[in-house]
Amino acid sequence: MSDDTKVSKNRFHGLWALTHRDLKKWYQNPIVFIIGIIQPVLWLALLGKAMNISAVIPTGIPGLSQATIMQNTFGTADYFSFMAMGMIAFVTVFTTAFVGISVVFDRRLGFMNKVLSTPVSRSVIILSKVVSASVRSVFQAAIVTIIAFLLGLQLGANFTVFSVFGVFAIVFLIAFGLSSMFTAITLRTTRVETPQAIFNLVTLPLMFASSAYFPIENMPSWLQAIANVNPISYTIDAVRRLMIFSDGYGGLALDFAFVGAFAIIVTVICVVLSWRYLNK
Repeated sequence: MSDDTKVSKNRFHGLWALTHRDLKKWYQNPIVFIIGIIQPVLWLALLGKAMNISAVIPTGIPGLSQATIMQNTFGTADYFSFMAMGMIAFVTVFTTAFVGISVVFDRRLGFMNKVLSTPVSRSVIILSKVVSASVRSVFQAAIVTIIAFLLGLQLGANFTVFSVFGVFAIVFLIAFGLSSMFTAITLRTTRVETPQAIFNLVTLPLMFASSAYFPIENMPSWLQAIANVNPISYTIDAVRRLMIFSDGYGGLALDFAFVGAFAIIVTVICVVLSWRYLNK
């Protein structure tokens, strides 16, 4: 057998080939990319600017200024900056939720059967979906951050050039976990409506039961209990500490540990389920 006809047994070769295929479908279709960032950009430009919370804070309070009240409540004097960091998590949820649709289409178009007939393992097939969605999430989060900066994002004293890499790292981790979660849920389905229904069901609770729009400590006690175990909350907290807060990096290690543990646990569950349920 010649070298040209040998089948590579390297797992990374199959992972790269399948990941590149998914990424290629994405970057060669600019409409998909544009749609992926339109919604969070609209939230930034419309909701972020419309919710001028500082305008409803009374002035003239002895010993307290609007900036002081905002700083004590949100950790920054600018609510738009506070919410913009929540939008980074929002675009991650939006991107990863559609991994399930990709799995369904691969089944319906017959591509999944072809891949399952090759030496590539089921775990590699699933991980390629997860990796490609995570890469897209990081790229789109960067675009949203740039747009937020153009709209008036105020950086905090914690911000350095290395903060950008920290943001990319935490976004990649949460994207990896969410991609695995959505993939695991849709492993056995062949109907496009299923991942769409899951997206509609999960998106709002994930975002509003987090610190995306309001500090957790000011929420009702029952909602605090949910937000405190929501990995999105820890992602947003890490992004804010790196980008807009000025009180040091306390809690950053916990944020990365929680999101990292979430990503690992959910990915392991997804891989185990793929061994059992991913078939022709």
